[in-house]
Amino acid sequence: MPESRPTKRDLMEARNRTNDDLIAPGLKILFCGINSGLYSAATGYHFARPGNRFWKALHLSGLTDRQLDPSEEHELLEMGYGITGFCRRATATASELTKEEIVAGGQQLVKRVEKFQPKILAVLAMTAYRTAFSEPKGKLGPQERMIGNTKIWLLPNPSGLNANYQLPDFARLFAELKNAAEV
Repeated sequence: MPESRPTKRDLMEARNRTNDDLIAPGLKILFCGINSGLYSAATGYHFARPGNRFWKALHLSGLTDRQLDPSEEHELLEMGYGITGFCRRATATASELTKEEIVAGGQQLVKRVEKFQPKILAVLAMTAYRTAFSEPKGKLGPQERMIGNTKIWLLPNPSGLNANYQLPDFARLFAELKNAAEV
């Protein structure tokens, strides 16, 4: 059930907070965002801002059988999915993160992937991926780079601020990921 929206004060107090990873060994897909926004940090749930298209894309792609509310994120683990991020601290926008933070976040991400060994790491942050892994030409879809036996799949950021992709684009791209995870 959706919870009440955070107040302006809640959002201000959420700056630099962290959200815990939603992760377990052997996931089919580990989704990786850039970092938590203030709204997500204030609620404690990933991709919680109402304009974020993550939860809708999961459902429309067939990854989930219904649209989950961010407060139901724990149900993803039962389906073999998890959520993490490059950087831990919450910010109003990802542009507040430094290149050094993103590179360091990429190094920590590699350690998490090596520890939990998901089948696919689905990175929802093209620019952060390119920066963290020195892959300036990384494109949507599967990457040549792997982390151990984990494949990397690059997707656009589902934030409502990303106007380059619309919900049907996300649904199609997430469906391609779903098909790859089922092989």
